[in-house]
Amino acid sequence: MSYAVIALGGKQYRVREGEYLLVDRVAAAEGATIQPRVLLVGGNGKTDLTPTVTVTARVVGHELGEKIRIGKYRKRTGYKRHNGYRSRLTRIEIESIGAAARKAAAKPKTETAAQAAEKPAPAPKAEAPAAAAPKAAHPPKGYEEMTVAQIAEAAPGWRKPNLEAALAYEQEHGKRKGAIAALESALKEKS
Repeated sequence: MSYAVIALGGKQYRVREGEYLLVDRVAAAEGATIQPRVLLVGGNGKTDLTPTVTVTARVVGHELGEKIRIGKYRKRTGYKRHNGYRSRLTRIEIESIGAAARKAAAKPKTETAAQAAEKPAPAPKAEAPAAAAPKAAHPPKGYEEMTVAQIAEAAPGWRKPNLEAALAYEQEHGKRKGAIAALESALKEKS
């Protein structure tokens, strides 16, 4: 099979393996594989209008198309309007044409009883005791809703693990300079 005609988003495309294609936006995440409907398969002077093969495509990324400018104008009235539009597109790569047929044609390898006996048994996983795990420190209750002024006021009364957890939370999520400064100064006083 050297080419196939697929239907995707109400449009038809002639594709080959390894080709990149820009199509209307597909509701699939980047890196996901899709299987569009196959309308025709051809190559080597033959065409099949009722194909049983599948085409596998991988979503490379989502893009915006070229900007289209739209202008309206009415003479002698001073009426002018400009607008623009960019199509939402998806770039896909055709990975294989007829891969399912090839997989079905290949016979699965079976193991003999002697080969299965030679394989080493998987080692059981060692579990860590649950009591040995240290208790995770967390910011004080309601910390997420507190303002910078409230944090600066309450921080000197908090324990050191709570201050460290609040500082880690602030550096990951909030990144409020005033809150970070208040927490660091309270930690210096505790040390």
